[in-house]
Formats: sequence, structure tokens, C-alpha cells
Amino acid sequence: MDVASSSSSSADDNPPRREKYDVFISFRGEDTRLGITSHLHAALLQKKIETYIDNRLQRGEEIGPALLEAIEKSTISVIIFSQNYASSTWCLDELVHILKCNNREGRMVIPVFYDINPSDVRKQHGSYADAFAQLEKRFANNIDKVHKWRDALTTASNLSGFDHSNKSGTEVDLIQKVVDHIWTQLCCESSYDLKGFVGIEGRIKKIESLLSIHSPDGCITIGIWGMGGIGKTTLAEIVFHKLFSKFEASCFLRNVREREQKDGLEELQKTLVKEILKEESSSIGSTYVGERLSRTKVLIVLDDVSDSMQLEHLAGDRLLYGIGSRIIITSRDRGTLGQTVEEGNIYEVEVLKPNDAFQLFYSLAFKNNSTHKTDYKESAKKVVHYAKGVPLALIVLGSSFFNCKSKEEWEDEFNKLKRFPSESIQKVLRISYDRLEINEKEIFLDIACFF
Repeated sequence: MDVASSSSSSADDNPPRREKYDVFISFRGEDTRLGITSHLHAALLQKKIETYIDNRLQRGEEIGPALLEAIEKSTISVIIFSQNYASSTWCLDELVHILKCNNREGRMVIPVFYDINPSDVRKQHGSYADAFAQLEKRFANNIDKVHKWRDALTTASNLSGFDHSNKSGTEVDLIQKVVDHIWTQLCCESSYDLKGFVGIEGRIKKIESLLSIHSPDGCITIGIWGMGGIGKTTLAEIVFHKLFSKFEASCFLRNVREREQKDGLEELQKTLVKEILKEESSSIGSTYVGERLSRTKVLIVLDDVSDSMQLEHLAGDRLLYGIGSRIIITSRDRGTLGQTVEEGNIYEVEVLKPNDAFQLFYSLAFKNNSTHKTDYKESAKKVVHYAKGVPLALIVLGSSFFNCKSKEEWEDEFNKLKRFPSESIQKVLRISYDRLEINEKEIFLDIACFF
């Protein structure tokens, strides 16, 4: 799921054009703009949920096509029913269009009854009765429109939502419940798409088992270990996106080795703390920052860690996280992991099994052309065997051989590959070699040349 900062229109502008919104908020400005609506908007913003809110103080008689489009592009519409909601034809037109879109796949409507009884909305009693008495006079020549508004209110009030009419809890509690519900629905809606990934489900389950998400243990750290191009980062990324909504804060810190060389460990540490606390913090070592981190349940991925100092700064005693926190570390060096992660919490990523390797290569080399799969079977076997089950190699080679239109081109490409291996693959694998000590490089080259 892609969640980004919230947005709203200015007093004179149309809604900003976007591909989609997570949430659209419908509300009566005079009743709630400076209260629950602004607080809910801020809470959604903090969660990085893409939200549309119309902040125009002066509205015309009819809502424009841009606003209708914003409703259509929103996955969830939140309707804040208040005392004077029904007195606004603008709000009522929004409601009709929201319910019209609700029947579409993946759309959802969440009513919030704020300082108004749901039965008053459903039956148009109380202040809603007074509002409709006026509307029936104004629209005496278009009474069908009034009937549509009544039907929309009845339909919306029968939906599952949040009742704050009796003020049984605080407004903060109400907003938290609404945001949590929205967050859960969006996460279910955007479950990670595993299409195109081969042989990965079992690996994900093993990593999730090591994490013990439902365990009350303090802070569990696990390691994902394997050679370059084996799929460590991909696994960590999928698990991260599946689980991050269960935590109070999260951070996926990519390319730790490379970024340390460029920016230094202190800068990396600042980036991590900023992402978790959602604010700039220059005093990383301060007691106050440390206490806040120790009270926060976090999910952190440290990707491509190469030495113990990186772990000390990002996941060691210098930064302590709250109960229930989970840290995932990916590394090519099992020795580095062993200094921080218990032996039983290290998952070794192995090469793909032969059938999975063939499936991955075929999906890229042939795509939808099933005829070629049979004609080129023997040639494909040679390439898959050459890749040795390494996902990166299979992906790079699959894309390369996709452009070959004849068996002769396949043979030429394969012979060229044996003489001049792919630079994309070599670049990733060479990182492991470059990190060896001088004597280790000599031993490696002796063994490689000997065999």
C-alpha cells in the first residue's frame, strides 16, 4: 500500500488532481471544521493516509465536477453527521454521490454521528426535521431531489459507524477508533501482491514465525542471511509491508552499508529516529529521545548491514525500543549477524529449487508466449542451470533472453554470456568479494582458478 501526506484544497482552488485518495471527509463546516474534523484530518495526516478535505469557507449551491471526482477516487468516505449537516444542500449532494460510489468494488462509507443521534439522521427528526421543512419549501418544484436526500440519510445512518451522540468517551478516543478502523481497512485493501514472486510464500511464513508478532516478549531481533542477489531485501520488504500496520511506528532503512559510506553512521541514526518519531531531532543521545523510543513499539528493517558498528548505532544499546518491537536485519555476513542476533533467529535464504527457478525464468523470458516454452525448452534449461537458482541472475537473464526471437539468437546470447557474464549480476556479486581481506581475496581467486 502507498500512503502519503494528506492534502486539501485552498479557499479558491478546485481539489488537487490525484490518481487516488484513501479517504474523503464530508462535513458541515460551521459545526465541526475547527473541532473533530480538523482533529481527524490531523490524525490521518500523521498516519500518512492520503486524505481529501474541502476547506473552502464559501461554497456555491452545487458541488462541481472536480469534487465529485475526488469522491469517486476515494477508497473510504467518512461522513461526519452533526446537528446542522442536513441544512447544507452541498453536504447532502456530497452524501448522495458518496452512496452512489459505495456500490463500486472496494469503496466504503463510514458514518460518524457527532452530537446527533443516529435515529434523528435515519428518520430526519430533531434538527434534521427543521432542516427538511425548509428544504421542502425551497425545492417545492423539485421535490424528487428532497426525497433523494432523505433516502440517502436513511441509507447512510443504517451503515456501520461510530456513535458519539451521548459523548460516552472523549473526542480523542473517538478519533483514535476511527483512524484505527480506517487504517485496518486500508491495510486489508492493499495486502501485498505476490504476483510474479516464485517460491516465496514458505519463506515469508518462516520469517514471520521467527518474529513471533503475537508474543509479549520485549524486543525481538532476527537476521536474514544469504549471498548477494538471493532475495534478502525482497523478503524483508514483503514482510515489512504485511506487518507494519501492527506497530506504532516503522522504518525500512535501505542500503545501510552504502549509505554509511556516503553519509556516516550518525546521519543514518538521525534518519532512523526521525522516521520513528516523525520529527527532526538533533539530540539523538538525549535522555528524552531515548525514553520516547523505549515507549514506542516499532518495526524496523536494517537492509544490507555489513559490520557490527552499524548494528551498535541502529539496533544496539544506543537505541532501545519499546516492548513488542521487532527488528529485521539483512546481511551477507553471518558473522556480523551473530554478534547481535541469536543463532536460532537467523534465517538463511537459499537458492531457488529447480522447479521454482524454471518458473521464474520462464515467466520473464517467455511472458505470455506459451508456444516458445516448448520449442526452447532445452535452451532454457542451459540458462537456468547457469543461473544456479539465484533469483537476481534468473531475473536479469530472463529479461535478456526475452528479446531473442530465434533459437540461433538464443545460442548466440548464451555463448556470449559464458564469455562475458552480465555486468548487472557481477556488480552485485562483486560487493562480497570487495569486502574480503587481501589474503582472503587471494585464497578465493586461487580456489576459483583451480576449479
